[in-house]
Amino acid sequence: MVKLLSSAFLAAAMAFSSGAFAQAATGVAKVTPEVEARLKAKVAAAIPHMAVTSVTNGPFSGIYAVSLDNGPVLYTDATGEYLVAGDLYRVEGQKLVNVAEQARQSERAPLLAAQDAAEMIVFPAKGKTRASIYVFTDVDCGYCRKLHREVPALNDAGIEVRYLAYPRAGLRSESYNKLARAWCSDTPTETLTRLKNGQNVTGEVCKNNPIDAQYRLGGELGVRGTPAIFLTNGELISGYRPAPELIKAIGLES
Repeated sequence: MVKLLSSAFLAAAMAFSSGAFAQAATGVAKVTPEVEARLKAKVAAAIPHMAVTSVTNGPFSGIYAVSLDNGPVLYTDATGEYLVAGDLYRVEGQKLVNVAEQARQSERAPLLAAQDAAEMIVFPAKGKTRASIYVFTDVDCGYCRKLHREVPALNDAGIEVRYLAYPRAGLRSESYNKLARAWCSDTPTETLTRLKNGQNVTGEVCKNNPIDAQYRLGGELGVRGTPAIFLTNGELISGYRPAPELIKAIGLES
């Protein structure tokens, strides 16, 4: 029987287990074909609806990282009897570094870079572009509307805003139709702004629009709500931020 534990349990176990830290000094666990096959079988039996994409070395000896397709990274030992779900943190002096988030960033960055800007609704920077952000958005989301009112200030600061669609009500919903009308419009930036201002917009829900693909991409990247803001390095900034805070988070002077 596989038992699924929280990251808090793992943190407590690590804090009180001197043996675990002693093992850490000896190096990480090696993924043998036998261990990989065992862990894949264990996880597949316990969570059949989520495919295992990889089994890799954990951060310290005796621990392995099991990655799930469009799901979390699970940590376990060679037996696979216990699975820990949640983020793993590394202590660096007086701060904690989210190891799992660092790994996610390295995976997100190339996925975002591979997206065609022609399929986004882009609000360009004024003058020289100093940074770009990707924003998964919905038009009926209050905080998405609030963030949209900050876009001129972001553009003035040299930040290009690249919108991708993420209808929170799901595909084939009215939110989907509204977003599709913006993406299918001859004037997408103006249409999106009108929708975010609560105005009614009529128009075609054209075939072969990118809403479905962008919605799936959002799920793959870990979007759970809107607005979801990604930097080009893959870092996720969840939720609304006023322009001065967002500019600072991006690493630019306001």
